[in-house]
Amino acid sequence: MKYKLLILGKLPPPYMGPSIAFQILINSELKNNFILDYLDVTANQNLNTLGKWSVKKIATNFSIYSRLIKKLAKVQPDIVLIPISQTTLGFFKDSIFIILCYIYRRRVIIQLRGSGFKTWVQNSGWLNRFFVSQVLKIPKGVIVLGNNLKYLFTDYFPESAIYIVPNGGNYVVPAREYSTTKDVKLIYLANLQPSKGIEDVINAMVHLKKSGTEQFSLTIIGEWRENTTKEKCLNTIEQFKLPVTIYNSGVSKNKFDYLSTSDIFLFTPREPEGHPWVIVEAMAAGLPVISTNQGAIVESVIDEENGYIVPVKSPEEIAKKIKILIENPDLRIKMGKLSRQMYLSKFTENQMVENYTRAFTTVIENN
Repeated sequence: MKYKLLILGKLPPPYMGPSIAFQILINSELKNNFILDYLDVTANQNLNTLGKWSVKKIATNFSIYSRLIKKLAKVQPDIVLIPISQTTLGFFKDSIFIILCYIYRRRVIIQLRGSGFKTWVQNSGWLNRFFVSQVLKIPKGVIVLGNNLKYLFTDYFPESAIYIVPNGGNYVVPAREYSTTKDVKLIYLANLQPSKGIEDVINAMVHLKKSGTEQFSLTIIGEWRENTTKEKCLNTIEQFKLPVTIYNSGVSKNKFDYLSTSDIFLFTPREPEGHPWVIVEAMAAGLPVISTNQGAIVESVIDEENGYIVPVKSPEEIAKKIKILIENPDLRIKMGKLSRQMYLSKFTENQMVENYTRAFTTVIENN
């Protein structure tokens, strides 16, 4: 007998980690393991409205709650997966989903797709901390993106009820021909905003050029989030005549066409992350990765094995690691091949589905 599973989530647009994950999940092989239904809880159609309230958004949320009630009554799922936010307004909105499931006596498992939950709670007032502690008595388990993130919920759940499900996808990647040339192609793929480290990456190019390294080029793919950062970065590129090409994320060329013809992937966020999809994609493309210790990144990028972990806001360190890989093509190729192997063994859609299935089944059968 198949169990009935209801998944809540946000379909793109906007294209962000959680919406990408939700889209992959509802179209995955989970459909073969469960009687799968889902509810799109999207209230924002673009990134500019995130975190902002309006009469229209309030009405949209009430409509979503109404649709959830209908699904709970009609479908009567054995378990409901609810992603939770790590902001006060976001968590309050999500708590209503959790409470409605409790009223309809449905099992709940929650999921956090970030790593800042504990910091947010600790910095909240006592009333919010109390509210969070009471709401989190309802779910029967919680899913995090990496083993190093289990600590976020040890105040609320026994360790046996904290499940690890890293991101994973099945990607069609063009065949790669590893190059030993020192004319190295770098690539950055993410939103172009300070929190994602775009300024540090561009400043690293300045350090790299000043060190006497000329045989490199950088491709940047993403959307600028605000003009101040855009002007600062473009001025730096122009001032130092950096070999940088910038495309918006709507380029017609498949992102894997860019990844598969690049040599090194750069993503150096300054602020908390979950398990970034861009790193999974870079590993699928067989690239060494230079990143920072945010969220579950260090469980994908093993320092000095398939890439490097550098301190936050450290353009000079980024440049040093790039230079090592430019001057040591065999090391660069070795790291890239290990990234690909790690992807195949840990971060495919099949592995992700197995992990979800194990978590859902355990919660259902033990509660």
